Amino acid sequence: MAEEIATQVNETAQNLKKAIIAGDAPKMLEAVMKLSLEENASDIHIEPHKDIVQVRLRVDGVLAILVEYPLNLHPSVVSRVKIMSNLKIDESRIPQDGRITTYVGETEVDMRISTLPTVNGEKIVMRVVDKSKKIPELQTLGIVGRNYERFIKAVSDPNGIILTSGPTGSGKTTTLYSAMSYLNSVEKNLMTFEDPIENQMEGLNQSQVRADIGYSFASGLRTALRQDPDIIMVGEIRDKETIDIAIEASLTGHLVLSTIHTNSAVETITRILNMKVPDFLLTASINLIIAQRLARKLCPQCKIAQAPSTDAKKKIQEAFQVFSPYEGFDMNMLNDPVFFIPKKEGCKHCGGLGYKGRLGIYEVLYMSEEIKKAILAGTPSFEIQKLAQKEGMVTLEQDGLVKAIKGETSLEEVYKLIKD
Repeated sequence: MAEEIATQVNETAQNLKKAIIAGDAPKMLEAVMKLSLEENASDIHIEPHKDIVQVRLRVDGVLAILVEYPLNLHPSVVSRVKIMSNLKIDESRIPQDGRITTYVGETEVDMRISTLPTVNGEKIVMRVVDKSKKIPELQTLGIVGRNYERFIKAVSDPNGIILTSGPTGSGKTTTLYSAMSYLNSVEKNLMTFEDPIENQMEGLNQSQVRADIGYSFASGLRTALRQDPDIIMVGEIRDKETIDIAIEASLTGHLVLSTIHTNSAVETITRILNMKVPDFLLTASINLIIAQRLARKLCPQCKIAQAPSTDAKKKIQEAFQVFSPYEGFDMNMLNDPVFFIPKKEGCKHCGGLGYKGRLGIYEVLYMSEEIKKAILAGTPSFEIQKLAQKEGMVTLEQDGLVKAIKGETSLEEVYKLIKD
C-alpha cells in the first residue's frame, strides 16, 4: 500500500496540508473526513507517537498512512473532536465514546468516536458511516450458486432465524441490510434494533438501542413482539436472553435476522448450545447460518496471472475433495488452476495498491432434516461439518478459492482471511 494516501487526492490533500501548517484543527479534521469519503475508508485512526501524530485510514480492510502532524497541534484536534461528539473536554484519563453526525460537503456522515489514553496522549478512532451510500443488492455481495439459492429460500420463509457470523468488519450487517431491502414491502411490518443505526431505510421501523439506560437488544426484541411485526432484525445476539427471545419470536410466526460472533457456520451451533439453549429449540427455530469474510478485490487493470506451486496446488485440490459443484463452476479448472496476484507497483486505477474494493466470501449452512437429527443426537461439530459438505455446503475456503480461480481475488488474500 502506498505510503501516503494524501498524495493521490490533490485538492483535498493540499487543503489538509495547509490546515496543518496553519495549525487550524477544525479545517484539518474537515479535510481528513473528506479524504476518508473520497478514499472510501471505513475508519480514521489519529495516533500520537513520541515525536509526531500519525493519521491513518482503513481502506478495504487495510490501514495506510494519510498524513502526519506535529504533537503541539494534537490537543486542539482532540478538543475539536470531543466538542463535535459531545464528550468531556477536560477528561483525558479514561476512554470515552461518542458520535458525530455532520455534513462533509453535501454528504451526510455519521461517525462513531472512541478515545483512548496512551503514554503519548489520547488516541482517536472514528468509524465512518456514509449515509448517502446505497444498500447493495444481494446479487452484488458475492453470494453465488447454491449459497444464493439457499439464502433466498431461507429469507422467503415466513418464520425462523437467520444468523450471519464472522469477525468484526466482515460485512455481517451489510448482508442483513441487503436481506431486509430484498424483503421490504408495504405488505410487511419490518423492524430493526441496532447499535448504531448505520443505514436509514424507507419502509423500516428502525430503533437505536441504548444499553446505558437499560434499552438492550433483548428488551427491544421483547417490545417488538407487541408491535405486530412480520420480520425483525436484531443487531447482534450477545447473550442467552436475546437468543431466547429470538427463538420465541421465530416459533410464534416471525422471521428474525441477526449477527453473532463466531468463525464458522458450524461453530455457531456450538456457541448457541453453549448458551444453554436446548437442542430441540435450536433445531426448531434456526433456518440458516452464514459465515462470511471480506476479501480485497484484485485490480482488474493490472492483476498478473500466476500458476500455483506444487504444494499450493495439492492444498487446493484437497480443499475440493468434498465439493458438489454448482452451475457456473467447471471442476476441470482444478486440474491445472491459474490464479492471479496483484501487480507490485499497481496502476492508476487502483492507486498503486494492486487491489480495489472488496467482495464477500461466504459459507452457508442450511439446517436440513439430517443436520437437525445430527444435532439432536449430540454429533460432534466436525462430523456435522462433514455432513453439511456432503449435502452441498460450500465452505469459506472453497468459496474463496472459487473466486480466486475466477481472478476476483488472490490466494494470499483467501488464506489470510480463513487461517483461523
